[in-house]
Amino acid sequence: MTDSCSIPGMNVPKSRFPDPQRGLEIPGEGEQRVVLAGGCFWCVEAVFLAVDGVVQVASGYTGGESSTANYESVCSGTTGHAEAVDIRYDPLRVSFGELLKLFFSVAHDPTQLNRQGNDRGTQYRSAIFYETGEQKAVAEAYIAQLDAAGIYPQPIATTLEPLQAFYPAETYHQNYAARNPYQPYVMAVAAPKVEKLRQTYGDRMKPEYRD
Repeated sequence: MTDSCSIPGMNVPKSRFPDPQRGLEIPGEGEQRVVLAGGCFWCVEAVFLAVDGVVQVASGYTGGESSTANYESVCSGTTGHAEAVDIRYDPLRVSFGELLKLFFSVAHDPTQLNRQGNDRGTQYRSAIFYETGEQKAVAEAYIAQLDAAGIYPQPIATTLEPLQAFYPAETYHQNYAARNPYQPYVMAVAAPKVEKLRQTYGDRMKPEYRD
């Protein structure tokens, strides 16, 4: 990971990001799951850990084989893996659609292909790893909705990929931003994303993250 990265959507007003269309939400009770990739997993994890209704977030690797699911191999960009986060959430407190909205408007820049800022390679691709056809349909519809609304000047590059397996990353990667707040990359990239969440969707944050 490099020490600089673009901050996604910093100049895009909150009001321009629509909610997913009604009728495309995923019903259900009990803990649900979504796996998202949007560049450095430290940063994406930091955003979603602060969201009210998110029960747990784990950083890890998905898209490749178990034999290469380790940081050194994934950094080569040749494994097929993406750095991703496994988000477990309570659908009665936060919906799948709301998580997608935060993913596209705060967590990363979805128009960058196989990169986020200076982090380059397929391991930093923007992707939604879906478990069900319902997840895929909602994500496809929302991407089409965002493109049609012209939210970004370039088309959204986010891929939709079936989730085959998720491999948790090494222990030192978990909750990295919170444990290393003064690390240069965290200060330059992760912290501004959490601050953007606070400024634009503060009402959707856990109380302990609001101040």
